Amino acid sequence: MKYGAIIKEIGRGAKGARDLDTAAAAALFGDILDGAVPELELGAILIAFRIKSEALPELLGFKQAMDARTAQVTVPEGPRCVMLPTYNGARRQANLMPLVALLLARDGVPVLIQGRHDFETRVSPFELLAALDLHPAAEAAEASAQLAHRRVACIGVDKLLPGLDPLLALRIRMGVRASGHTMAKLIDPCRGRSVRVVAVTHPEYLERMDDFLRADGGRAMLMRGTEGEIYANPRRCPEMKVYVNGEGAVGVPGEDGGAPPLVGLPDAPSVADNAALIRAMLAGEAPVPEPILKQVAALRALAI
Repeated sequence: MKYGAIIKEIGRGAKGARDLDTAAAAALFGDILDGAVPELELGAILIAFRIKSEALPELLGFKQAMDARTAQVTVPEGPRCVMLPTYNGARRQANLMPLVALLLARDGVPVLIQGRHDFETRVSPFELLAALDLHPAAEAAEASAQLAHRRVACIGVDKLLPGLDPLLALRIRMGVRASGHTMAKLIDPCRGRSVRVVAVTHPEYLERMDDFLRADGGRAMLMRGTEGEIYANPRRCPEMKVYVNGEGAVGVPGEDGGAPPLVGLPDAPSVADNAALIRAMLAGEAPVPEPILKQVAALRALAI
């Protein structure tokens, strides 16, 4: 593949750049995941996509390349498996992502948490998961066994799609996120038996991901994340869209107004305190925030 010719097309700026078709995008992202693109050209490609943004045919092509390389996790008989990507971690609020997972698992809905953490200014979600006795699987087969045994499993992206991990690691060197961070949320290691949860931070990505999920098919939920994580903000419920085979609808309406602190939900808790809060909610000793209950109910309906 001639990367210079591709850079010439996509690197003309936000207004002058041309989009790749799906086949070309799949071939390019496949080379990136395989480590075949030289470092200089790779940097140019990543910055070009960050400036112009990925068009729908490009996102679909990138997804095709990922599908061809992603290890698959076996889902037990019964409901589909809910995919919870975690790539940010908490900063100001308690991270309730594991609460969503454990509430679903308690109802018999399998949940696979996948991700990566490299933010020095945020609390690692994997530290929180470990405090709740949820430890990353060493490989897809072990994650399959965890799902069969506990209905909940977690695994690092490096074990599901090894070629994506070094691409995500470039954020530290480049100073900005790139296409890999968008695509990491769309990994599907349970194709045909999954419910993907896609959380975005910036409003423009809501429209972009809505187009993608309608075109890509399957079952999914799209929402504004809480500090980038995939749980509904307990302070103000976000709108949650649900998708079934390309048809989208509002599964949970969003709330208007501000997002004031809530009694019983501490700001910036320690890992131990965050885990204790989640345990208390699971035991009925502390109330589960209503937005979380609505999210879990909508995901349960998608999984069945």
